[in-house]
Amino acid sequence: MEFANKEYFFLLLLVIPYILWCMLYRKKNEPTVSVADSFAYLNVHKSWRTKLVELPTALRIIVFVLIVFTLARPQSHNSWGTKETEGIDIMLSMDVSTSMLAQDLKPNRIEAAKNVAAEFISDRENDNIGLTIFAGEAFTQCPMTTDHQSLLNMLMDVRTDLAERGLIQDGTAIGMGLANAVARLKDSKTKSKVVILLTDGSNNMGDISPLTAAQIAKSYGIRVYTIAIGSKSLAPYPVNVAGSVRYVNLRADIDTETLRKIAQMADGNFYRATNTSELKKIYRDIDKLEKTRLNTKNFSKRSENYMPFALAAVIILILDILLRLTVLRRLP
Repeated sequence: MEFANKEYFFLLLLVIPYILWCMLYRKKNEPTVSVADSFAYLNVHKSWRTKLVELPTALRIIVFVLIVFTLARPQSHNSWGTKETEGIDIMLSMDVSTSMLAQDLKPNRIEAAKNVAAEFISDRENDNIGLTIFAGEAFTQCPMTTDHQSLLNMLMDVRTDLAERGLIQDGTAIGMGLANAVARLKDSKTKSKVVILLTDGSNNMGDISPLTAAQIAKSYGIRVYTIAIGSKSLAPYPVNVAGSVRYVNLRADIDTETLRKIAQMADGNFYRATNTSELKKIYRDIDKLEKTRLNTKNFSKRSENYMPFALAAVIILILDILLRLTVLRRLP
């Protein structure tokens, strides 16, 4: 526990003159009765009221001390701390082209991919994880971080209408998506660096071919796991026709051979997910990756802890007043 206003503790020095005043000055001014001989009073039994006559004075001193502690503002410890944990650096590279709206996975491919990825992120609390998204172009949605709540918020904001809104070109730039993720990992100092690339299409856009991106990943010691998502049969796909949504059957055009070569070149594995349960199993398999040491920084918030002291002061003050007005009342 820390105190924001430590200078208030100097007020505790006022307790000393108050005690001296109680012992010397006040006793001299109390009413007395002169008697010829006090021998008869030596063995007189003292009542409990007599024994507790100084209790109100002690209570007032305690109240004063508690008020000083309240003014000093006790607070919980607040600092940056560095700890060494077990973790790896991971970049998720996710396809957000419009074909990810196909509903062979429930509720659709993009939502199923986001939900399973969210579970994966939540289970790897010690890892640095980031997110790259791509369609006809690629960009980093979230750089690598151990703040997984922020990452999850950005993941859940991922949508497939970026091309419709003119933010990026539609299409499937697998090479660009992989290259963007590799660029985020290449300077990492950790032993294990991994890209998990998920797509439902074939590379048809971008300035970098998927295999060239895989060679770059290999040169930086980055392992790439590729996931082809989508059923092998026709899948319902929503189409906007005259302001209403209609569904057409769409066959997944996935270049599994290229995805398999990417994984082989970058020392990873290739997976095919035709339903949500298979996708979950794939992420569980990847979850068994080796771990390495990782330094993380944690921040603890400062919180005010003066209320217990203030509350105790109020209660003791009320008790002091009640005792002085009732059982420990002194006359005159």
